[in-house]
This record gives sequence, structure tokens and C-alpha cells, in this order.
Amino acid sequence: MNEPFEKAVQRHGATVLRVCRAVLGAGPDADDAWSETFLAALRSWPDLDEATNVDAWLVRVAKRKAVDIARKRARHAVPTGELPEQPSRAGIPGAGDHELWQAVAALPERQRLALAYHYLGGLAHAETAELIGGSAAAVRRAAADGIKALRQQPSFDEPRRGADR
Repeated sequence: MNEPFEKAVQRHGATVLRVCRAVLGAGPDADDAWSETFLAALRSWPDLDEATNVDAWLVRVAKRKAVDIARKRARHAVPTGELPEQPSRAGIPGAGDHELWQAVAALPERQRLALAYHYLGGLAHAETAELIGGSAAAVRRAAADGIKALRQQPSFDEPRRGADR
């Protein structure tokens, strides 16, 4: 790949972080998945074909890294009396949307992943289906069901006109 790696990080970093946060929830695990994604990408960058869809490739790498971290987290639960470190809000897209990320995290896994890869990662339904299994139509249905579930959250009601009158 002839493009400088730093430019790829700048261009695709926010997308990768949104995918990691959608899969793992906001916090240090998503930040770790983001870092692991770009570390792995840096290693493969010189051998990457020029025709590669970098955005889709990075989303796939992020998915794998997020799954690795989710598996690791499941195997190594350590009880502690101290609160975990607070996630950084410096430069994080969507900071302040904590309720939204909680609602996304509460979705069934298939709906959450369909939303993450299609709406946040920018993948087509067919590409998303390759990642999570099933058909493009099934992924489209899961994403639509996820959006519908998010819209039904009381905290996301749009203010009604004249409601304060």
C-alpha cells in the first residue's frame, strides 16, 4: 500500500472506534480493540493490495479484535473493589451519547452487530452478512429491527411540538 499509514488512521479511526464501541460498549475494551486493530493493520500495511477496500478491511480487523477482547474478558473476570478507569472523552466521536451506547449494547447481538457493521462501519448488507453469517436480507431485517428498538427507547423520543404549552 502506497498511502501513508498515518493517513489511513486519520481517515478510518473514527469508523473503527464506532464499530469497537458498538461491539464491546464504550470503555477501555473498545479503546483496546481500536489500538489492537491499528497495530495489526500496521503490520500488514506494506503487503496490502492497492485495490483493497481499506474501510471494509479495517472493519473486519476491528470485528476480529473486538471478538478476541470479548472472549478474553469472559475468561478473565476479576472482581475488584475499585471502580474501573474512566474512558477518555478526548476526541471520541459520540462522546456524551452514553444513553445511546447503552441502548445499542442492550440490543440482541445480531441486531447490534448488523447496526455496527452497516451503519457505523459503512459496510453493505452483503458484506455484513459475510461477517456475521446469514443472508443480506436477514442482515437488513436485523438492522431494521435494531433501529426500531432504539427508536422505541423512551429516552430517544423526539420532543413533540407544543408539548410544553
